[in-house]
Amino acid sequence: MSVEDLLERGLKAQELGDMKSAQQCFQQVLDTIESAEVWQLLAEIQIDDGAFNKAHKSLSAGLKLEPENVDLLFSLGDLYLEEENHSKAIATYQQIAKLDPEEVDAWVSEAVAQMNIQDLEGAERTCRRALEIDPESAFAFNALGDICVARNNNEEAIRSFQKAIEIDESDPQPYLSLAEIFYDSDILDRAEECCQKGLALDPRLPLGYLTLGYIFLDQDRHQEAIDNFQQFLRLEKSLAAKNIRDEVAAVIEGLK
Repeated sequence: MSVEDLLERGLKAQELGDMKSAQQCFQQVLDTIESAEVWQLLAEIQIDDGAFNKAHKSLSAGLKLEPENVDLLFSLGDLYLEEENHSKAIATYQQIAKLDPEEVDAWVSEAVAQMNIQDLEGAERTCRRALEIDPESAFAFNALGDICVARNNNEEAIRSFQKAIEIDESDPQPYLSLAEIFYDSDILDRAEECCQKGLALDPRLPLGYLTLGYIFLDQDRHQEAIDNFQQFLRLEKSLAAKNIRDEVAAVIEGLK
């Protein structure tokens, strides 16, 4: 089988969610030729699988071939974010912005990392810089909404998430973010409506079921709360979410 056929088969398997087959195909390609693109594809699968050490090795191999490959640098920055190594994530996104100052996603990703270390003023400044470059970036408005929530500015957060929806109606994330704001404000009907809209766009998002569970719990709709909490537990497998998983499991047990 040719390298081109292997790469095509790997991409198809990745698209279908068969990551094991995709990884095997990409590795076979790399056994034949060196390719920065394929190292990046392999690293993305390894990151999703939690194999961070392997991902670092793959990204390092790719960057040796193409030190200024933006896709590889984005994957490296995202990997640092996953590892909560925010200073290195920020440095990596800044490197991308230095290579291409118009790369909006690099500015927004830097803002997300700044927010994660509680540099909210810096995060907002960086995010607004991104919006100066592209006033129609849904990613930037989503991030700005999160920053505004963290700065207790819910009114602007709502406007930011609504703007993100206006720009990209297919993105479920701003709906779920709005749901959290409405839930925290005890506007439960709006919160439920936003959750349902977000999950209609992507039913695989655990946060939507978690929020719905608490909405139903506050309304004494206990069976619906249990159903949504259980769906959250089925979908949320991240190690970082262990505490909330334990909390939800305890709530379910208390409701039974």
